Amino acid sequence: MPVENYSLDLILFLRAPAKTPNQTIYTRAVQHQNQLTKPPGSLGRLEDLATQLASLQETDSPKIENILIRIFAADHGVVEEGVSAFPQAVTAEMIKNFSAGGAAITVLAKALNADFGVINLGTVSPLPELAKVIDKRIDAGTKNFCKSAAMTDEQLEAALLAGRNVVLESKAKTVPDLFIGGEMGIGNTTSASALACAILKQPISKLVGKGTGVDDSGIKRKINAVERALALHNSAVASPLTSLQALGGFEIVGLVGATLACAQEGIPVLVDGFISSVAALIAVEINPSIRPWLFFSHCSAEVGHAAVLKYLNANALLNLDMRLGEASGAAIAAPLLKMACDLHNNMATFDQAGVSH
Repeated sequence: MPVENYSLDLILFLRAPAKTPNQTIYTRAVQHQNQLTKPPGSLGRLEDLATQLASLQETDSPKIENILIRIFAADHGVVEEGVSAFPQAVTAEMIKNFSAGGAAITVLAKALNADFGVINLGTVSPLPELAKVIDKRIDAGTKNFCKSAAMTDEQLEAALLAGRNVVLESKAKTVPDLFIGGEMGIGNTTSASALACAILKQPISKLVGKGTGVDDSGIKRKINAVERALALHNSAVASPLTSLQALGGFEIVGLVGATLACAQEGIPVLVDGFISSVAALIAVEINPSIRPWLFFSHCSAEVGHAAVLKYLNANALLNLDMRLGEASGAAIAAPLLKMACDLHNNMATFDQAGVSH
């Protein structure tokens, strides 16, 4: 991983190991599951969720009560290649919708009683002050990566550290039981597809999908854009960090930074759909020690998502044909983690219930 162009602060952050899960508590949690009034394994993956969370939270009574949701938003220069069914203005308009509480994720965050906020890392135009929106705007979106690198070294560093700081600042107030990161940025499925191609080395056609709902001509434009970008940046995609600089979006980079920071700080992460999973993929490539801290909420309808999950050896909790993004799939799956903990903590053991086993 080339680091000569980055600050010592960033280098130390990227290299810092994730917190180690507590194996003693994990073993105890598995033993506890086997004493509950049910056939061992009969609750399936809910049992695994509870025991994993116990080891990560270092407690015999894992819980999912305090959920932190942050949406990272930014625009993409590659939109000028005609890769989206929506105009670029939608990014800023959706940020306003998030602020007003009218988006899917804001409805879900309210239902979860979650701490919700939006981080603007790079809309084309500045936004007015908005409730629940933090302005960390780095630039007026990324450059068109079909023509040049999406961002500079300095911009990459700024976005990574912005993601990290979101986690550190939130933890300083209240330690979350779970972090959910989301994204908003017209054109970002094209960026995510390009990044997935750079890491997975699979055919472009298997990793480029409909995104916002483009037609067949739109998919051809997306494939063409990714082909040109990979050819232009061939030498740059040798490492996850340089791939991010060449092909990423500010919001994707912010998600990478937040994911790394959560694992280092001992906060489990529930990963959303395709774009968030690509950010998780890059984060794991940068620092493999973070992998145990990642749970994967759902397999989206976006064509490349299954390939990313397979590469990460990730078994998603749900498959609802969702492809909205903005952390919506993860928010839908969060109650499964909570119920897994409730079952683990509150079911009677065979001895307590006087049930033979």
